[in-house]
Amino acid sequence: MNRHLSPILYADDSHLDVELFRLAAKELQLKYSLKIAENGQELLDYLLKIPAEQKTQYHKPAVILLDIKMPKLDGMEALKIIRAHQDYQHVPIIMLTSSEARKDVETCYQLGANAYVVKPMGFNEFLDLVEALQRFWTYLGQF
Repeated sequence: MNRHLSPILYADDSHLDVELFRLAAKELQLKYSLKIAENGQELLDYLLKIPAEQKTQYHKPAVILLDIKMPKLDGMEALKIIRAHQDYQHVPIIMLTSSEARKDVETCYQLGANAYVVKPMGFNEFLDLVEALQRFWTYLGQF
């Protein structure tokens, strides 16, 4: 993967879902590096606590994939904090979660999510999802 491109950040505490995404990204030969956070706090630490000496090497993420239900800091709280930070107001954020609750969907859009996607269960479905996300965001010039 080309290290000069902005990374895809994926925050999810499910190791299985992360591995499915990794395999799908490899299968599709995504050209972006993949950074994984196991919870919302770890994601915020990556985004907001970059040491000054590393800022010249740092690239804003191409896209942030964010699960809702995570320990320490859930995805909705992380979304709210990210959207309040000026540097990340225009970074695409896709909620990638198992929740189909209408209230969760509405809240995420109100907080500034660009898309809300319910995670598929199998590898082939996950592959289709990653491919669709890649096509959509590439078309918009973001992914």
